Amino acid sequence: MVRFIEENTKAVEKETGNKSNNDVTTAKKKVLQDLIINNGGGLINSWVDSMRACSPTHLKSLMKQNTWLTDHPSALDMFEEILHVSEGKQIVMFLDYDGTLSPIVDDPDRAFMSKKMRRTVRKLANCFPTAIVSGRCREKVYNFVKLTELYYAGSHGMDIKGPEQGSKYEEESKSLLCQPATEFLPMIDEVYQKLVEKTKFTPGAQVENNKFCVSVHFRRVDENNWSDLAHQVRSVMKDYPKLRLTQGRKVLEVRPIIKWDKGKALEFLLESLGYANCADVFPLYIGDDRTDEDAFKILRERNQGLGILVSKFPKETSASYSLQEPDEVMDFLQRLVEWKQLRSGA
Repeated sequence: MVRFIEENTKAVEKETGNKSNNDVTTAKKKVLQDLIINNGGGLINSWVDSMRACSPTHLKSLMKQNTWLTDHPSALDMFEEILHVSEGKQIVMFLDYDGTLSPIVDDPDRAFMSKKMRRTVRKLANCFPTAIVSGRCREKVYNFVKLTELYYAGSHGMDIKGPEQGSKYEEESKSLLCQPATEFLPMIDEVYQKLVEKTKFTPGAQVENNKFCVSVHFRRVDENNWSDLAHQVRSVMKDYPKLRLTQGRKVLEVRPIIKWDKGKALEFLLESLGYANCADVFPLYIGDDRTDEDAFKILRERNQGLGILVSKFPKETSASYSLQEPDEVMDFLQRLVEWKQLRSGA
C-alpha cells in the first residue's frame, strides 16, 4: 500500500504523448482543457466557451442523442448483459455523490440525498464493497450520506478512509487512511481565503473548501460573468505553481500538482481490498462529472469492470454505459441488490 502511494504521488504530473494517432480519447481532451485553464490569458475564454457548449441549452450542436445512446446504452436496458460479463467475479461499487446519488442543485450545501437512496446504498454496501468517490471533502460527503459501512474518498480521492462499522470488510479496512497531499493543506487554506476575497463582488460565486482542494462554483453566476470569474481565479493561481486548475460541471477545481485523481483512488481501494492483481474482480464506477473520467479511463486501461456515466445529454466519455439521472441510478442499484439477494438466498 505504501509503495502504491509512493509510485503515484510525484511532485509534478507529466502527461505524455505515447498514445497512437487514432486514439482521440476523452483523456487527451481533458489534458488539453487543463492546459488551457492553467495558461490563463485569453485562452480562459476557450474554457468558458466549452462550459457553455456543455450546458443543456447549447447541446443541439453535439452528437445526436440516439447515436450517442448506441455507443453508451442504458445500463438499465443492458442490465442482464452487465450481469453476464460480471459472472463469477466480485463486484466492487464506486459511486460519485453530486449528480449521481443526489441531484445537482444551485446551492452545493443543499445537495441532499433522499431517504430512499440512502436505504438503497445501505443495502448495496451489505452486498458489495462500496465506496463514495467525490470532489467534496470527505467529512462533507459523510455528513450527506451518513452511512458508516462505506469507504469514503473525498477531495477527488486525496482523502480516503475505510468503513467505521457495520461493514463485512471492517476488520481489514478500519484503520485505512490515505492522504497523499497532506503537505499541501496550508497552501490550500491560503488559496481558499484569497479566492473568497477575490470573488466576493461577483454575484452568485461560491468558493468551497474541500480540504485538499478548493472548488469555485459557477452554477449561480450569470453566464455573462463566467469569463470574469475565471480570470479572477487565475489571477490568484498564478502565484501557486504547485497547484493546478481543472474543470468540472460549472466549477473550477484548485488541486495539488500530484499524480492523484479518482482513477488513482479507485486503484488504491482495489489494492486495499486485496484485488490489485485479481482477474476475478469487477469494479463498477458510476459518476456524472468530468473528473469521473479519470476512473472510467482506468477501467478501460485495466480492461476490467465498467464505467457508467450519469447524463441526460450526449457527452464525450470513456464510460461504457449511461443512466440519465439519480433516480435511474437508484433503480440500477436496487436491481443489483435484488439480484445479489436472490443468488445468496436472502
